[in-house]
Amino acid sequence: MGIGLNQRGRKRRGRAPMSEINVTPLVDVMLVLLIIFMVTAPLLNAGVPIDLPDSNAKPLSQEQQQVNLSMSRDGRLFIDETELAPGELAARLAALPRDAEGKPPLVTLRADKSLDYGAVMAVMGELNRAGFNSISLVTVTGGSAETP
Repeated sequence: MGIGLNQRGRKRRGRAPMSEINVTPLVDVMLVLLIIFMVTAPLLNAGVPIDLPDSNAKPLSQEQQQVNLSMSRDGRLFIDETELAPGELAARLAALPRDAEGKPPLVTLRADKSLDYGAVMAVMGELNRAGFNSISLVTVTGGSAETP
């Protein structure tokens, strides 16, 4: 047998081109990214632990400019994740930046379901007095809220 000849007697020209794409590395990378996003997505919520009430309301779209106001079970107030001292809410609301038209940002109010209705209404009244007339109340969607 001569050098460079295959079994049928023809010369070998090197490797034949590969006609299949190996997708295993792509699948591996995508699964790792999926796991990373599944682990980090729940951590993107506000950091104040609040037991929200249930509701059957449809979720609202997320706006770019919004302020998260949270009320914990013991009545403490938080803007985003910063705790407010008693009586500091009005000053902090006045310091919030307005948009180009002078409108205040949307406020999302997260209040623990064990709070007194009057405490939540007092905070909403303070928001209204500061000029924040667009307030979204955050609840747990798809809950077991009953309608009378």
